Amino acid sequence: MPRQDVMCWNTVLNGYAINGDIEACERLFEEMPERNVFSWNGLIGGYARNGRFFETLGSFKRMLSEGDFLPNDATLVTVLSACARLGALDLGKWLHVYAESIGYKRNVYVGNALIDMYTKCGIIDKALDVFTSMDKKDLISWNTIICGLAMHGCGADALNLFSQMKNCGGKPDAITFVGILCSCTHLGLVEDGLLYFQSMVDDYSIVPQIEHYGCMVDLLGRSGLLDQAMNFVRKMPMEADAVIWAALLGACRIYKKIDLAELALERLIELEPKNPANYVMLSNIYGDLGRWKDVARLKVSMRDTGHKKFPGVSLIEVNDGVVEFYSLDKRHPETEEIYGALMGLTKLLRSSGYVPNILELGQGAYHD
Repeated sequence: MPRQDVMCWNTVLNGYAINGDIEACERLFEEMPERNVFSWNGLIGGYARNGRFFETLGSFKRMLSEGDFLPNDATLVTVLSACARLGALDLGKWLHVYAESIGYKRNVYVGNALIDMYTKCGIIDKALDVFTSMDKKDLISWNTIICGLAMHGCGADALNLFSQMKNCGGKPDAITFVGILCSCTHLGLVEDGLLYFQSMVDDYSIVPQIEHYGCMVDLLGRSGLLDQAMNFVRKMPMEADAVIWAALLGACRIYKKIDLAELALERLIELEPKNPANYVMLSNIYGDLGRWKDVARLKVSMRDTGHKKFPGVSLIEVNDGVVEFYSLDKRHPETEEIYGALMGLTKLLRSSGYVPNILELGQGAYHD
């Protein structure tokens, strides 16, 4: 090209980012003779789009340290989203103050991202404060706070906000009803849930998707109406997915419905043959009923799949960064100091009278 301006470079940069070639995206960014805020957004957004959230935060900090350009609303939304995914609450709080200081206090997109960040980091009161302070609210604002309240078990507040939304003339969409049906699930409002589900079709012409059917199956299952939940699955216009069968399996453990639990496991094995967590759930049900031979049989079946259950991971903010920890993880350079501190805390707990609960299951012991 006879003239390669910054827009051309940004276009190629975004092309690499959208197609997942982050290495090429990084190389091109370093080669650019000129950059603007959209160049930084291409790199930051490329990391976020491909699930590389640590790099998202790192490139944003580099942007600030180089100081050539101020972030715009798109930059802030992307970085707040990464904070939400990593649980980086301290950085998210700093971004909140920083966004207001550079003129984005009333920006609806930044406000929505802040609500999402606070709800996913567990600070629902702060999310509500951001929501109520917004001069302008769009459908995403309402959906984010309603779903956030539902996620944190504040079902009554979510339903009240839904009423306010309708009174303000807001028109709910399919995402809104996911939050509403989840709220009914947490509150055990079976009849209300059924009415809301029907209202989607009758009042708003919204075709229920598998997420809505999943919410209803979960609602009925948690309420002990397992036969109705199963009938709901049979009448669905699409095949039930693993989430729905897992919800049924979880309900079966609560209400000791072993026949339905075995059926749910059969379907889950078909859908997720490499997921051993499903075997663990049914094994726990057998254990609750004292059927140790079946527990042993399932352990053998799980071993024969050749797959292991993915370990849980914890994230913690340390010195302006986020660190991952797995169970018995020894990769951290300060492992000895960390475990030494944990042992000290354990001794303090025991000196204060703490005694761990131990549940005997078969020949093994599991510590709570």
